[in-house]
Amino acid sequence: MNVFTKKVKPKRRARQEAVPQPTAAARARGRPRGRTEQGQQSREHLYETATRLIAKRGYESTTLREIAAEAGVSLGLLYRYFPSKRAVVLSMYDELTETFAKRAARMPDGAWTNRFSYALRASLGVLGPQRAALVALTPVLVGDPEEGVLAAGTTASRERVRAVFMAAVSGASDAPDPELAAPLGRLLYTAHLGIVLWWLLDKSPGQSATRELLDQLDQMLAFAAPMLLLAPAQLLIRSADKLCLAALFGNE
Repeated sequence: MNVFTKKVKPKRRARQEAVPQPTAAARARGRPRGRTEQGQQSREHLYETATRLIAKRGYESTTLREIAAEAGVSLGLLYRYFPSKRAVVLSMYDELTETFAKRAARMPDGAWTNRFSYALRASLGVLGPQRAALVALTPVLVGDPEEGVLAAGTTASRERVRAVFMAAVSGASDAPDPELAAPLGRLLYTAHLGIVLWWLLDKSPGQSATRELLDQLDQMLAFAAPMLLLAPAQLLIRSADKLCLAALFGNE
């Protein structure tokens, strides 16, 4: 009996020791954030508070301590959801682009010019409620290599939006050959970034100048679209696409 017991115990200990215990970091990563209804409500409250303060005071002047105080929570709870202001910005990118992708899924059939116009207006419609915060973040969006709209951390959000504009071309009733559709879609996405920046800087009442710009752009594209059949126009699109990829996206 004693011999049998001695043989069993080492095996039992071996099995127990073979099970790795989670580290503190692993437990932190595995902690469900926003999975429960209460957690989701807390996160949304903190997110709304953070974006409101950034819109009011500016990105650099807003601190996490002020966000926590304004939200009426401890700094530790804020860290649980947003450990840095950068996390707030990246979360904004992610949520806005996800909402845009869902809205763009209702893109109507038709010519690529009309589908591009729909996607462009849908983008501004989604961004509209956050315009004040985005205006305050404009220096970050444009110039910050780590938090800007072209930063490595925003790749997933950026690809989500770029895919919409590429699909606007490739899924159109008059879609060009795939070898041309891809660079054209990327150029339309880049044009969209420029128009968003124009909209953020637009000081006209209700950004009426942006609406006029979109109307004029529709007319220009309707006139220029038939030129895609010409070889020089196709060459120009491919060349411009390569320049944009190299200058703005690092050939990603």
